[in-house]
This record gives sequence, structure tokens and C-alpha cells, in this order.
Amino acid sequence: MPNKGVVSCTSPSNIALVKYWGKRPVQLPENPSISFTLDVCVTKTMLHYKRREDTTTDFDFELLFEGKPKPDFRPKIQSFFERIEAYVPFLKQYTLTIETSNTFPHSSGIASSASGMSALAFCLMQLEKKIHTDMTDEFCLQKASFLARLGSGSACRSIEGPVTTWGSHLDIAGSSDGYAIKFPYQIHENFENYQDTILLVDKGEKQVSSSVGHDLMHGHPFASKRFDQANDNIIRLKKILISGDLDGFIEIVESEALTLHAMMMTSLPYFILMKPATLSIINKVWEYRKETGSKLCFTLDAGSNVHLLYPDREKNQVKDFITSELVAFCQKGQYICDKIGMGAKLL
Repeated sequence: MPNKGVVSCTSPSNIALVKYWGKRPVQLPENPSISFTLDVCVTKTMLHYKRREDTTTDFDFELLFEGKPKPDFRPKIQSFFERIEAYVPFLKQYTLTIETSNTFPHSSGIASSASGMSALAFCLMQLEKKIHTDMTDEFCLQKASFLARLGSGSACRSIEGPVTTWGSHLDIAGSSDGYAIKFPYQIHENFENYQDTILLVDKGEKQVSSSVGHDLMHGHPFASKRFDQANDNIIRLKKILISGDLDGFIEIVESEALTLHAMMMTSLPYFILMKPATLSIINKVWEYRKETGSKLCFTLDAGSNVHLLYPDREKNQVKDFITSELVAFCQKGQYICDKIGMGAKLL
């Protein structure tokens, strides 16, 4: 076992096209999902490790977020370590210092738990690789995704790219509830370098966390129908990603986004994460598409921000549309230009 050292990596956020909403223990999805891995919105993590003289009963770690101690993140890391300890038994043999920072505003409604937890899981697997030098790269990625899932469900989809799928589905070869896999089919060139511009409608903490939202799917009157719909949409989206059918893509992606929010509005207690500006943007996108024949569409996460997805060839026109029509609906005029990316990278 190495005595001391440092590993550093970046891992991106991701945006689901077919949404996962509802989970069963431990962090397993009630339905499969497919996502685009992002490129610009990443967490950078440095993991300093040093062998301990004594192995006590608890984990020994320090966490720095953007150079400063972040005590409110600590319980989340502690419970993550408790969940994964059986799979990475070397954890208590090291003193760990985790330094982490994001290229995007924290709590801006971009899935920072996905990028953060996947980056930490990826770093831990690089350390395990130093301990078990015969480990294959393929196993390392699969286990990193498995560990990331135990920190944040959607984090398992950030390890690889450009398209990943999580959740067992008969139509997707090799798919699993335990970890995400790279979409195992040839993706049509229409989706190459696909763009995602994230309009920051509200950068505040959302009033209902995703964990609480997932729990409200237990006993939800429409839950089983929703899970059936997601499974059907996986079959449809698989064909679309292979064939390059952009109109079919728009229909599924927008329907999935609105269904996700419909599930929130019809749970008990019910809640609404969209803001008036979210709806204004959606209507503007629909008008723009009708007027121009553009292939621009929107999707939403569990929040009020809007992801605009569009082919690379429309980049300039869509940028003009955003600056002239949509920026007024963004908090402080802020938006992030991103595109699909390749997953976690060792630095």
C-alpha cells in the first residue's frame, strides 16, 4: 500500500434526457435513465492521502471547498464513507484531505452532487488502483460509477460520456441498476458536439431537495405509470440516438422534463420548483422553434433552471436568440455555455 501521495481529477455534471425520479434502497433507481455528460460544468477534486499509524474506529478526513473548510458538507461525506466502506476497506487506513472546487456556481441548480460525488469516487478508485496494481481500467470505471451512486444517484452517470445510461433495461445491453454504463451503441453524427446552454433562472437553494422529492414517489398515485413511461421512452430514445431523428428527440426530451415536474406537482405534499421565468423561457423556445424550424429544445432538472439543447450547427443562431430574448429571464443575466463531454478525467 502506498504511504502517501495525491490524486486529482475532474468530473462533470450531467443532464438526464429520460429522467430518474423515485428510488429504492440503497440508492437504486425505480426506472432507468439516459443522460448527456457535460463538459464545462465540472468539479475538480484533489485527494491527499497518508497512511495512518493507528487505525481507529472512525474515518479521518478533512474537506476544503474552494480553499476553505466546509463543515456543512462533512456529514454528507461521512455518510458516503459509511456506505462505501465495505467496498473500499482501505478507507480507515488513511488520513484524507479532500480539496474540491466547481467551475460553476455552487447551489446554482446545476447538479453539483453529481459532479462532486463522482469526482471523489473516481479519486478513491485511483488510490485503490495504486493498492491493486493489476486492476483493469474497465473495472476501475465501473466501480467508480458504483461508488458514486452510493453518494448521489445521478453521480454514477458522470463517470463516462458522452451519453450514459443507468438502470437495468432489457433493450440496453449491459445495463445495470448498480452502476451506469456508456451508451453501448453508435450515436448518430447529429448528436456530435451537441450543445447545452444552461439558463440560470434562480441560483438560490431549492425549497425541496431531490432526496425528499424522490421519497415522495413512494405511494404516489401515478408512480407505476410514470415508471412504465420512462421504460418505454428508453426504447424510443435508443432508436433516436442511433438514427439521428431530432424531431423525435425534442418530443421525448421535453415531455420527460414536463413529466418530472408533473410528478412533483401531484405528490403529497405537492411542490413546484419551476419559476414564472422558467415558463416564459419554455414559451419563447416553442415560439422560436415554430418561427425558424430550429431543432432547439429544453429540458429541466429538479429545479427552475433551463437547459437548452441544440445541434452544434445552430450555435450562432441560438446564441443570438439567447442574448436577444432569453437573457432577461436569467438571474443577473447569467447563463453557462456547455456541451456534451467525455466524463471523469485524471489530472
